[in-house]
Parts: sequence; structure tokens; C-alpha cells
Amino acid sequence: MGCVHGKCCGRYPQSSDGDLRDFRDAGPYSAQRKHILSERSLELVPVPSHDFRLEYSLLTQRGYYPDSPDKENQDSFCVRTQVRGNPNVHFFGVFDGHGQFGTQCSNFVKDRLVEILANDPTLSADPVKAYNSAFLTTNYELHNSDIDDTMSGTTAITVLVIGNTLYVANVGDSRAVVAVKDGNRIIAEDLSYDQTPFRKDEYGRVKLCGARVLSVDQVEGLKDPDIQTWGDEESEGGDPPRLWVQNGMYPGTAFTRSVGDSTAEKIGVVATPEVSVLQLTPNHLFFVVASDGVFEFLSSQAVVNMAAKYSDPRDACAAIAGESYKLWLEHENRTDDITIIIVHIKGLSNSGGGVTDGTSGTNNRPATRLRKVSESSVTTGSEVFLSVRSDSSEVQSCQLVLSMNRSPAIVVPSPACQSPWSCD
Repeated sequence: MGCVHGKCCGRYPQSSDGDLRDFRDAGPYSAQRKHILSERSLELVPVPSHDFRLEYSLLTQRGYYPDSPDKENQDSFCVRTQVRGNPNVHFFGVFDGHGQFGTQCSNFVKDRLVEILANDPTLSADPVKAYNSAFLTTNYELHNSDIDDTMSGTTAITVLVIGNTLYVANVGDSRAVVAVKDGNRIIAEDLSYDQTPFRKDEYGRVKLCGARVLSVDQVEGLKDPDIQTWGDEESEGGDPPRLWVQNGMYPGTAFTRSVGDSTAEKIGVVATPEVSVLQLTPNHLFFVVASDGVFEFLSSQAVVNMAAKYSDPRDACAAIAGESYKLWLEHENRTDDITIIIVHIKGLSNSGGGVTDGTSGTNNRPATRLRKVSESSVTTGSEVFLSVRSDSSEVQSCQLVLSMNRSPAIVVPSPACQSPWSCD
């Protein structure tokens, strides 16, 4: 869900049945019924410090915009394995651009964020501090680049794997979720929390920074601006609360944090991430990193339920993207861009080869639940964050990675198989 002038907010005219039929009839298989995703590599990277491996795939799909058929996919992604040459440090990120120059913004942040993070000398001793610094430095660089980010920017949801610990940094309303085996159930546990005016803490913070928080109907005078009757984010539908300057009809952002958006920054839209930490256990099966094009009509649990049906993350990505696309077209006459990364956690055991995090000789702590280790302080335009120090240490040398062509058309998976995750 982007700015009011961006890809997610326009009220598009009804397209013809022919337009939708032509799109829906584009099948996922060739004449030989070869799976489209067979050309996509299934990547596998070991984490030798704890003797497990990550098996992952991703998919990005341009949205369907009947009034802008040539509109670019504004989503981007970054997967970097062996950050600075360390085989136990890996980075996964999804960036959802918005506004006129949203594609340029998301690509800029995709490239710069991981570079700045990898080269931060504090990364090993304090990943949370390094994450905060990387986001703010990237934001500063974007403001001072040749890209016009006055009314454009990007959200960012990123996961840094260091040994058996996940560090999740989020700015905006994309999302990361982990699947947890709990007896005979698989539970979705959010690793990030959407930063929107629906959240009371974020609402209060941007109000103190001078933002008006109103829906489009309220700001256009169709509803009383003094009566806040928003439901929750799951049920509100197409007219969520947005941020506006005091005496203008802009910028209309439906999120409260982003990278870029220099105009919205003046009313409290900041690039400071919320960072959470999770120590993995054998009960953590996989995690999902995705843009809000996935979560607009699918809950975190629904996404995990679908992903758990497939042993191959390529099929899981395709199934979730296809279902997301279908739901968009059932509710509206267009879709958002959709990007999803699914990472399976394979072979992790309680004792496993790891007594370290892979970057030092420190002992593992007992398994812990998700910890939110940074919190914003509601003050006047700036943010104060508290962080918990990590025990990880030096990370070295550098290696880049994944380049994958964007999907030209939506794909669907091969027929559903039985869930590969045994719950006995």
C-alpha cells in the first residue's frame, strides 16, 4: 500500500472483460507442459557453523494496471550469500517502490543497503546498530542522489542470517514471517510489524511530527474528518488512513516509514527500521519475505499454510503469487506488484555442528522467542532507538550473488502435493 499518487492508491477505471480474460488465459505451461519455474534455479547455501543449510527461491511479478499497461515493476529484491566472504552470513531483502520514481528508488536501496551493511565495522559486534546505521545512511544517500525522491521512495523488509540467528529489519508495510512447527500444527509468527497509521504508536508519532491522518474520503470531504472510524488493517478495505501535510492534499502515504519520500519525512515518515531478533530452533521450518502485494488479501497464516504444502520453494512462491494475483482481481480491477522470497531451513538440530554463531567462539544461548530489540521513542521529528547488543563477532570478505530475470507473466505451480512438513 503506497502513496496516494503511487501504484497502490489509484481508483482505476473498469477494464474490459477481454483484458482480464486474455491475461487469465495465459497458462503456466508450454505446449510440452514444462513447468515455467523449471528454468529458475533452486538455490542452496550452507551455514557450516551450525551444520544446516538454507534452500531458497523467489519470484517477482509485475502488477496488472489496465490504465498503465507499460508500467514498470517497482518491486526489487536482493539476495546476497556469504556476506563479506563469511559462509555463515546471508542477506535477503524485498523493496517495494512507490511514486513516479519508485523503481529507481527501490533499485537504489536494493544495491546500497546491503553494501553499507556489509562494510560496517560494527556489524559483527552489534548487528542492530549496523542495521540502523545502514538504513539511515542509505536514506541520506538517496536524498542526495540524482533520483527525485520528494514524492517517491521504497519500503524495505530484510532478513540477515548470522549463524542460527535472524536479524529482521523493516521499514514500511512489507513483511517477514516464519513458520513454526507446534505439535501437529504449523504456526505463522510475524517477524515484522507493518508500519501504518493503523498502529496506535505510529499514529501518535506522526501526529506529533505534524501529520494529518485521514482517509481519502475524509480529506476530500466525503466523511467527517473529526470522526476516526477506521477498522483494523485486515478489514478496512480500500480507504485506509493516510498521512497529509497540514494545508495540502499530499503526500497521502499509507505507511509511516520508508526510505526516500523526503516530503513525507517532514511529517514523520522516517527511514529508521524496527529490528527484531530470532534464534532459530529445529521447529523453525522456513521464513517468507514478501512485499505487501502478497499480504494485501492474504494473512500471514494463510501464506504459511500455502507454503507448507510444497517441498519445493519454487512451487510455493508460484502458488502464493498466483493466489495473491487472483485475490487482487476478485477485489479490484488491477493488482499490485508481487515479490516473494521463501527460505527453507534444512537440517538444523539442537546440538548440530554449531556451538558458535559462525563469527566467533562464543557459546550459543538457549533458544529464545522473537525479540523486538529496537523501539521508537515518540518525540518531535526525530527517532530514538534502543538496541540490544549481539554476541556475534567479525564478519569478513565479500561475495555478491543472485541475479534473476523478472517474470513476464504470472505463474502457477504444479498440482498441489501433500505437505512435506511432518507434524507427527
